[in-house]
Amino acid sequence: MVFAVLLFALIAALPAEAAGSRPSPLRIVAFGDSLTSGHRLPLTDTYPSVIQARLKSAKLPFTIVNEGISGDTTAGALRRLDRALADMPRIVIVELGVNDGLRGVPVPQIRANLETIIAAAQEQNAEVLLCAMEALPLNGWEYTIAFHRMYEELAMQYGVPLVPFLMNGVLGNPDLIGADSVHPNAAGARFIADTIWEYLEPMARRVASEPTRPGTR
Repeated sequence: MVFAVLLFALIAALPAEAAGSRPSPLRIVAFGDSLTSGHRLPLTDTYPSVIQARLKSAKLPFTIVNEGISGDTTAGALRRLDRALADMPRIVIVELGVNDGLRGVPVPQIRANLETIIAAAQEQNAEVLLCAMEALPLNGWEYTIAFHRMYEELAMQYGVPLVPFLMNGVLGNPDLIGADSVHPNAAGARFIADTIWEYLEPMARRVASEPTRPGTR
């Protein structure tokens, strides 16, 4: 009887992993606009869902959360940033800015919003994967060039990987673009997933091998 009580106490004192329970999956938040939410696509065809399948195949213990909202701007994303970070993701994919560019939002304002998003994620010990966007020359070439350079400068400033323009190879390709000639179809979303996966996979493998850091779950 005494032995049984001592054994029970010993098991109760062990960490959850040692006692046989499995740790909670690590989280990745895909934070973006319609390219992330999947404009008029079934949820299973969105690029985050495609990446989730690849994570599973690669036996990487991550759950990816789609926090994309169609038409969102960097200012709109700021208003929902706390919610996106509430579950303490280990990786945040930031895909924002193209709608700001279409509206002609001043580049310093877009940059300040993206800085806030990146810094907030890093303050929670999350790794950030920044996706570059491009602005059409609707507001002059100087604006377009400044917009392009903004992502490169942010990646350097915050020490984060930069994914090339996600729509490169998709825009103008009838096999990858949807009927509106703006948003990717299912094949285009898989193409975007390929582009992101090249940068995300090594990051995910590294994060998965690290011990849980303070402030994470």
